Amino acid sequence: MRRMTIALAGTVVFIGMSVPVAAAGAAPVSRTQVSVHADQPPFPYADCLAAARKHGESPGYAKWHCDELVKKGWIKPPNS
Repeated sequence: MRRMTIALAGTVVFIGMSVPVAAAGAAPVSRTQVSVHADQPPFPYADCLAAARKHGESPGYAKWHCDELVKKGWIKPPNS
């Protein structure tokens, strides 16, 4: 009986010590380590207008929509 108690205590200690190590190993990758791909924002302003028109937006609404995306950083300003 004593051996079973010691084995059980050892197992509990081992599991208790391995959980923080496993949690630390599963930490997410920081944003500085993420590679930037060419197909990610900011996109060109002209491409935004073309895509908006392709989806049936009026020219005025397409311009407003792309201007809002410029404010969010998804689209490059038209003068750059």
